[in-house]
Amino acid sequence: MIELRYFDHSHMEQLMNWVKTPEFLMQWGGPAFHFPLDHEQLESYIENANTEASDCLIYCVIFKGTGNVIGHISLSTIDKVNRSARIGKVLVGDESVRGKGIGYLMIVELLKIAFNDLHLHRVSLGVFDFNTTAIACYEKAGFKKEGLLRDCRKVGHDYWSLWEMSILKPEWLEQDDRDKTI
Repeated sequence: MIELRYFDHSHMEQLMNWVKTPEFLMQWGGPAFHFPLDHEQLESYIENANTEASDCLIYCVIFKGTGNVIGHISLSTIDKVNRSARIGKVLVGDESVRGKGIGYLMIVELLKIAFNDLHLHRVSLGVFDFNTTAIACYEKAGFKKEGLLRDCRKVGHDYWSLWEMSILKPEWLEQDDRDKTI
């Protein structure tokens, strides 16, 4: 249903169009970006990504039925010594496909890359505590909550708390509801 392809310059405009508010930018990109998202920030984001030596893989998500770009996801902080990485910048940008399990498929495809191709042992992520849909998606994929970082981001006049979550390769392998070809 979906395919992950390396994010490149041709995908930048679409991504910028999806990010319409400072709050949404914080929810999607964390403190790595400032509003409004622009080409310069995205150039810096992809500068050393998507090579065999890089510690960051950045993908756009293609809906196989139409060939359209419908989302974005990254695997960063790839540590080959400790065999760990972090999923970030998860976005189902095309509103017409939200609520159809695309986020779950994105996570599963990225975990296949992490555990099968890169032979990692641990993958983590952070998700704001109010994003209950994303939390449920990550738990369905096998992630476990590790701890709550209380009031860790100031957004406008509010503070947001963030759940740290992770999945280990043995936990991934013991789930049998998807193809985990090794």
